Amino acid sequence: MEKNRYVKQPSENQVEGRNAVLEAYRSGRTIDKLYILKENKDGPLQTILREAKKQETVVNFVSRERLAQLSETGRHQGVIAVAAACGYASVEEILERAKSKGEAPFIMLLDGIEDPHNLGAIIRTANLAGAHGVIIPKHRAVGLTAAVARASAGAVNYTPVARVANLASTMEKLKKEGLWFACAAMDGAAVYRQDLRGPIGLVIGSEGSGVSRMVREKCDFTVAIPMRGDIDSLNASVAAGVLAFEIVRQRENR
Repeated sequence: MEKNRYVKQPSENQVEGRNAVLEAYRSGRTIDKLYILKENKDGPLQTILREAKKQETVVNFVSRERLAQLSETGRHQGVIAVAAACGYASVEEILERAKSKGEAPFIMLLDGIEDPHNLGAIIRTANLAGAHGVIIPKHRAVGLTAAVARASAGAVNYTPVARVANLASTMEKLKKEGLWFACAAMDGAAVYRQDLRGPIGLVIGSEGSGVSRMVREKCDFTVAIPMRGDIDSLNASVAAGVLAFEIVRQRENR
């Protein structure tokens, strides 16, 4: 019999039910997001919340209707977890990676990328451009889902991705390590006229609103890709590719 294409098929990274979610935490699996029934505060869910706090998981308290929409099994028991396709690195590990290679750090920072295909494509670009890692925010952004892993064509297994609570404060810390930050913005100076050598962080904004004000204020300069066509912007992952390989070009020609 032909499978009904309108029925939800279980995904590899969604875990439903109290025991299953608790076991996922205790086994060391990285959980990106947790959805919990907002009016339920019984013992088992409190235990799950304690585990979520240890791992700094993003927790969403939602209605019973919302859980029903998200559920793929119909047996969520008031809790659904979305697991990462692979583990996250720390910012320190990304810096150490550059140091171990004897290279000036090159990091891509993504401010609010919500489309998994864009994130996956950017991680793939980061790998091919020799970036030492990618940093993404915990909130209002997609994590390392199975869709992201597929779109990266395996690059998530080779390129460290760190997830931080506050991108702007992370940039401040990285400045103390000697990094400069270039912000991709349509009103920036032409990227080909900027010096992008040395320790650098390339900041790419969201598909709709670009780089947020607080993050942009932490950047040292803005860069733009000269446009010659009839439309005024590029897809976030395409723009990231153009800018990343300009950094590669400049590093090769130093």
